[in-house]
Amino acid sequence: MQGGAMAISNKLVKCAILLSYLATVVFCDGGPKIFNVVDFGVKPGPNTDNAVNFIKAWRGACDFGGMARLVFPKGEFYATETVFEGPCKAPIQVEIQGTIKAGSDISSYSDDFWISFEHVNGMNVFGPGTVDGNGPNVWKYKEKGTSMFPISLKFMDCEHTLMKGITSVNPMGFHISIVKCNDVTATNMHLIAPDDSPNTDGFHISQSTNVGVFDSVVATGDDCVGVIHGSMDIEVRRVTCGPGHGLSIGSLGKYDDEKMLKNVLIQNCTMTGTDNGARIKTYAGSLPSVAQNITFKDIIMNNVENPILIDQFYGKKSGSPSKVQISNAQFINIQGTTPTEAGVDIQCSKVVPCQGIRLSNIKLQYIGAKKEPFTSTCTNAKLTYDGPQTPPPCR
Repeated sequence: MQGGAMAISNKLVKCAILLSYLATVVFCDGGPKIFNVVDFGVKPGPNTDNAVNFIKAWRGACDFGGMARLVFPKGEFYATETVFEGPCKAPIQVEIQGTIKAGSDISSYSDDFWISFEHVNGMNVFGPGTVDGNGPNVWKYKEKGTSMFPISLKFMDCEHTLMKGITSVNPMGFHISIVKCNDVTATNMHLIAPDDSPNTDGFHISQSTNVGVFDSVVATGDDCVGVIHGSMDIEVRRVTCGPGHGLSIGSLGKYDDEKMLKNVLIQNCTMTGTDNGARIKTYAGSLPSVAQNITFKDIIMNNVENPILIDQFYGKKSGSPSKVQISNAQFINIQGTTPTEAGVDIQCSKVVPCQGIRLSNIKLQYIGAKKEPFTSTCTNAKLTYDGPQTPPPCR
């Protein structure tokens, strides 16, 4: 994976240089043209749905033909479902200074998102403002097995995108979804929701390439970072997670036509009080697909229930096995504490056993109340070990 990790870093450095150029070159010619949403009829306060006027302001900036900046000024502005659609005539900046707050009538959302950026090439979305999904007003209506509630910020089919310095609070569904995108960087983001909020994933990455998530804080009710099928060359560094369900590859095997997941590096992250730590999960009974070259490295676990977990029986513990082939997955320099007596739990499919699973320098401490031996459990996996191993390796 070392070569794959270097390729990821090189691609993301090139992306960062390009985005820096897009964000600064305009000042050589006097700065971008400002499109303030209030100049398009947007009004503050809870009694106005500003979605239509948000889109009018976006169209003005997107169709301008030169560098433009769409500005959401200080104040609180409400809106329901909003689509910011490209392509734009030039790279575009979106500055959120105040708070954008979602309308709470769930019937006013026709799709899986609240705010969506679609088909945009060259975009810088930055803070220091806040998007507030108003989730507490709708979470009570969420029932197990029902469809997902709207994502706060969805990026669909976007390229060369930078997100920086935005706070997302209380989304109805996911905080941020990145779907079918290329060259996306998110940095210095703060994603906050209660630990009992349903399906409030932090960063959810799907069918995307060259995505980096850096220097961010995620405290939420579901996966802090989730990477699912069709994603390649993904890098997550220096993310602080907790509460939440941890750093997850998957769930995989949910869809009939899943594409390969490949080259994911998650490094220098800290988990505190999460349900899981470094996790790969696939659905039982899935159709065939592939997940390979996955590395969790230099991860600190503070009171994490399942520090290292491969679960190929996700969703149910019986029935037909998963057919997702997991290979070349590494867990390197993992340390911290857990209240669970099985600090390493690797449960792979008997149809496609895990291949090339490496554990290196695992230093976990059991702090549970039960007087049980600290163990590793492994099924249907080909493992190699090097360096210290606490808990002891699987027999």
